[in-house]
Amino acid sequence: MKVYNGTIISCDKEGRVHKYLVEDKGRILYAGAELPAEYKGLPLEPLGSGALLPCFGDTHLHFASYALFNSGLDVRSARSLPEMRGLITEFARTGSDKILMGFGASPHGVKERRLISRAELDRACPERPLYLVKYDGHACILNSSLLALLPAGISALRGFHPDTGEMNQEAFFAVTDFITRKISPVKTIKNMLSAVDELARNGIGLMHTASGVGFPYDLDVAMETLLGRGLDSGFQTRLFFQTMDLEKIRKRKLPRVGGCFATALDGGFGSRDAALRRPYTDDLQNRGVLFYSDEEVVKFTKQANRAGLQIEMHAIGDAAFDQAVMALEAALKDCPRPDHRHGIIHACLPTGEGLQKCAALGIQIPLQPAFLAWDLEPLDYLRAILGERAEEISPLRKMTDLGIVLSGSSDAPCTLPNPIAGIHAACNHYVPGQSLTITEALKLFTYNAAWAAFDERERGSLEAGKAADMVILNRDPLAMKPGELMQLKVEQLLLKGKPYRKGQGLFSLLANRLLSSGRI
Repeated sequence: MKVYNGTIISCDKEGRVHKYLVEDKGRILYAGAELPAEYKGLPLEPLGSGALLPCFGDTHLHFASYALFNSGLDVRSARSLPEMRGLITEFARTGSDKILMGFGASPHGVKERRLISRAELDRACPERPLYLVKYDGHACILNSSLLALLPAGISALRGFHPDTGEMNQEAFFAVTDFITRKISPVKTIKNMLSAVDELARNGIGLMHTASGVGFPYDLDVAMETLLGRGLDSGFQTRLFFQTMDLEKIRKRKLPRVGGCFATALDGGFGSRDAALRRPYTDDLQNRGVLFYSDEEVVKFTKQANRAGLQIEMHAIGDAAFDQAVMALEAALKDCPRPDHRHGIIHACLPTGEGLQKCAALGIQIPLQPAFLAWDLEPLDYLRAILGERAEEISPLRKMTDLGIVLSGSSDAPCTLPNPIAGIHAACNHYVPGQSLTITEALKLFTYNAAWAAFDERERGSLEAGKAADMVILNRDPLAMKPGELMQLKVEQLLLKGKPYRKGQGLFSLLANRLLSSGRI
């Protein structure tokens, strides 16, 4: 039994701040301003100048992809194309994989202000195939060695650009499917274990992972299920299967469907294929791409809603956002469900009418506040391609005031899974009137993150009876100014009341899975 004493931020519906919290055997027994008589005399765990909060959640990341790139080539730090080529060359020199994979190429983070090309990849890595994913996770660049290996049918797909090596839209998805079939499952699981340790280092104890990116037999879904049920730390995994094939969901007895890839309704701003109602400011012939017809999306949402599944779909542009709202509205009219918790992921450029419908229908939004301060897709670029519409991106204040439940996420590997960065960005929106309060921003990654997958009765706030899944921060965020929040640091993650211990091995994972019936 432990008694924590200091600033205890409950993140509950009332926004209460306590002075004492009592934990025993992984559960919270008491949280309040005075310590009850039965707990007096127990040793105190003083928080000092720090604070105790619920552990953080990340409600949309691509965990298999994040695990892969977390252990591999990451070029996000490069500030010039020669520097990026140097990182690639060094990785090729030290890596042993037959196909090299990397992440983070952006035209905005380098001084040349353009994307690295196939020819430059050939100079950096002439011998082995190289697959370099763009920073937004919706396109890639290939070198000549990899292009030569691709199946013939990919060249006929939309988004295939062999001259520059850039692949987007359907060609990107097909190339990704081809690549994932070459990845070792054992190595992937080991990378996943390391990636969980990294999430925990950032105070995350709950993740919603969007899975299904082309592994043969959907092995990434199987591996993430193994992970979610085999971890011995109490780390929680909620899996969204990125498919419109509901038979796959039925066979695995999963309660959720959706994400990106097969359930993405459009692309992204980075490749100018997010679907817009009006053309891009710098390309008046381009309104982006809707990957599906209205009829296809409505058919999917109706079937999934009738099956009792929780649905989430990727929509970045306003045309895609309206399509998602329309389809979910049609599904709920077809089969009303009072507590469905369907969601629209990203919702970067929502329409006013669409937001009103989200509020009325109870549609939640897992969003990425860190996109608001993303040096790989900066504001000057968004203003160049969207004009005045850039000021309408992620209107957090407007969404919150309408009563829409927002939850915080990273879309990792696109941005790093760092809730503190997300909290800071949410409180410092570049449109000042759209910023959240610190209390509201904390709830994005705590209570709302739990609520977004029906976990709020067990975790997400520090209340008696709930799991003691908690994080200790070095400072009290409620005593800070919004601009200071990046000074926060995670000192310790506690799951089931115990300090998180990194380094779980593969055999332990497999053994635990055989004994576990945990929720995924």
